[in-house]
Amino acid sequence: MDFQRPVEAVIPGVQGRILAVLSETTAELNLRTIARLADVSPAQASRLLPELVALGIVERREVPPSALFVFVEDNVASRAVRALSRSRDTVLEELGNLAHQMEPMPVSVMVFGSFARGVAHAASDVDVVLVRPADVVEDDARWVTSADRWRAAARRLTGNPVQVLEVDETEVARRLRRPTTLWADVVRDGLVVFGSSLEEVRGRRSVLGRPALDR
Repeated sequence: MDFQRPVEAVIPGVQGRILAVLSETTAELNLRTIARLADVSPAQASRLLPELVALGIVERREVPPSALFVFVEDNVASRAVRALSRSRDTVLEELGNLAHQMEPMPVSVMVFGSFARGVAHAASDVDVVLVRPADVVEDDARWVTSADRWRAAARRLTGNPVQVLEVDETEVARRLRRPTTLWADVVRDGLVVFGSSLEEVRGRRSVLGRPALDR
């Protein structure tokens, strides 16, 4: 999925561009403003907008000497377009819901990289940090199965490749103490979709009662 331009990815051409602009605002816009924001010509906008008005997706209000157009949120087709425009937010929420179904559950799930920055396109990976509980070994059969299912479900949800960086919760403090370029990206861009933040994980104590920082 192209999460930079989700509406245009599904509804290509001038129609997708104009719908993307209108679905992102509740304001009334005149034809020239719509054309400029959608990067289409006024002539193209003037041909398409009456069709969208006829479908009930857009309302037109005469304000002589021009007209104003606004997205009709209650229209059934408009709801689908609006859902497309909010695809990234929906994915973040659903990734958290999927993590909640894992058994055992992770300590934290964070999305970073281009998806977290809001610039992921159709060829972009969805980069994820998956923090495994300290009392769950890496090759625990339940964990491996659950993590694989989560990754597969995330792939189906987004349509994009999903790259998972898995770490034990006791490793987090060390990774953050002298972060590599990758971990610097995680710290800068990371969005928590489930569980604790990395700072909260770093502050946890091990089962032996020692600070995580000492491990």
